[in-house]
Amino acid sequence: MVSLSILCQKDIISIVTGQNIGRADDIEFSEQTGVVENLVVFGRPKFLGLLGRGKDIKIAWKDVITVGQDVILINTPEIQTLGKNGKINVEYN
Repeated sequence: MVSLSILCQKDIISIVTGQNIGRADDIEFSEQTGVVENLVVFGRPKFLGLLGRGKDIKIAWKDVITVGQDVILINTPEIQTLGKNGKINVEYN
C-alpha cells in the first residue's frame, strides 16, 4: 500500500516519451467505489505565481505501470489537462 505523501515525493515519468510529467499533487477517487481513478499534477506557476499557473494534468490510474522506489512509470501517449473552464483537454505526445 502506498500513501499520498509517498506518491508526492516521486517523479512521474512517461515510458512512451521519457518526459518527466512532474510529481503527484492530488488523487481523484470514484465516489461510488472508492477506487483511485486519476493522479493529478498541478500546473506549473507562471512568473513566480503572480500570473496564475498552467493547466492541471490528470493521469489515469490504469496507465500507471509501477510505483518504484524513486519514480512512478506511466504508459500513455496522451496527457489530459484541465482547462480554466473545467473541461478536459487531451494532448498527444
